Amino acid sequence: MEYKKDLPIGNLPAWNTHIRSSDMLRKSPKRHFTDPSMAVDTLGLSVDKLTADLNYFGLLFESLAIRDLRIYADDGDGKIFHYRDSRGLEIDAVIEYADGTWGAFEIKLGIGAADAAAANLKKFAEKIETGKTKSPAALTVITANGFAHKRQDGVNVVPISSLSV
Repeated sequence: MEYKKDLPIGNLPAWNTHIRSSDMLRKSPKRHFTDPSMAVDTLGLSVDKLTADLNYFGLLFESLAIRDLRIYADDGDGKIFHYRDSRGLEIDAVIEYADGTWGAFEIKLGIGAADAAAANLKKFAEKIETGKTKSPAALTVITANGFAHKRQDGVNVVPISSLSV
């Protein structure tokens, strides 16, 4: 994993697994702040400025969630990746362990985006060739607020404050 705790930006490599599709996988890493509060401080952003630009706020929130997922994955000797294919399907994070167990995560600032994120996770899971790769252990939408619950379709919705090792 190209992640160094002393650098302000870390690379999140692309996940490469067996997909039932002719879609080409994008292999470029994504970059995330290792500590998004540094960006907030450097740019002199206030709560008002952040809420005035929810797209940027969402990117910072995604970096925060990726930072936390890296910590949890490292604790269990897991590796964290992202997924993106040529048809535009993206998954914010995939954690995979040495035994092949994996889970996929979409990260959304607002709980209102949970339905679309859950549909995206389900679409992604259907593309996995389960004869060669395990089925996902979990599909999870991480939000900034709300309460943790499992939806009727089996997707977990979890506020970032309830993540723990």
